Amino acid sequence: MSIELRHLRCFLAVAEESSVTRAAARLGLTQPSVSRALAALEQHLAVRLVDRSTHHLELTAEGRAFRDKAAVAVTAFDEALDAGRLPHRPLRLGHAWSALGPYTTPLLRRWRSEHPDTALELLRIDDRTAGLARGEVDAAVLRGPVDTPGLATELLFTEPRIAAVPSDGPLAARASLALADLAACPLVLNTVSGLTTLDLWPPEIRPTATVTVANTDDWLTAIAAGRGVGASVASTAQMHAHRGVTYRPLSDAPHAPVFLAWRSTSPHPAVRQLVALARKVAGTG
Repeated sequence: MSIELRHLRCFLAVAEESSVTRAAARLGLTQPSVSRALAALEQHLAVRLVDRSTHHLELTAEGRAFRDKAAVAVTAFDEALDAGRLPHRPLRLGHAWSALGPYTTPLLRRWRSEHPDTALELLRIDDRTAGLARGEVDAAVLRGPVDTPGLATELLFTEPRIAAVPSDGPLAARASLALADLAACPLVLNTVSGLTTLDLWPPEIRPTATVTVANTDDWLTAIAAGRGVGASVASTAQMHAHRGVTYRPLSDAPHAPVFLAWRSTSPHPAVRQLVALARKVAGTG
């Protein structure tokens, strides 16, 4: 049996809804037809994409890897059919948090002035590639190493790291902090879209306790509640003020690179203009 686009659409709907029933309702299909499409796709690939052994349907490791490839393929197909309107469709710019920091508003304002025929939509998506690998956006602001296959990148600037500590704690009274100052506290890590990992610390002073969260809002809440401390970049302090969180320079941590990324195949026709303008706004173009 040959695989068609409908098989990919069914799989992506199941992946996003975590339910065959909801996926069928979303696609306007019957539940058996979606199940058959999913089974046919698994048979064709000779891998199990969905774990049906739990009460809640979940993707397998192979399913998660295939989801990104399927999303790119479906997006490319849809864009090809809409080629006549590509120059004027919105340019979707994803970010996981803080966007371009202080350069965000200048970029949006200048884009609107210089490219009035193409709207620039800024979307926060809690994902390591801010929705880019899944085809939810056309370009994304990414911090740290970018190793996702199929993405092209442009380094825009680097920014200093900062510590985030509870405002009522002793570390908030310090003018600046070092990595060792944070090592004795539980470290709050955004493991879904965050930049910081334990590898930021040398092995001999690495924090031994961690608190994991899934987005920036929960990261801030955990720190403000005194559950731990965090490390991020300067833009976080500028874009995410919180009265329960005090930001301090992190003196001995390396600066973090900030990239503009896009899919190397079938990019939005305005991506190159976005790269050029982002470089100008950030002072690197």
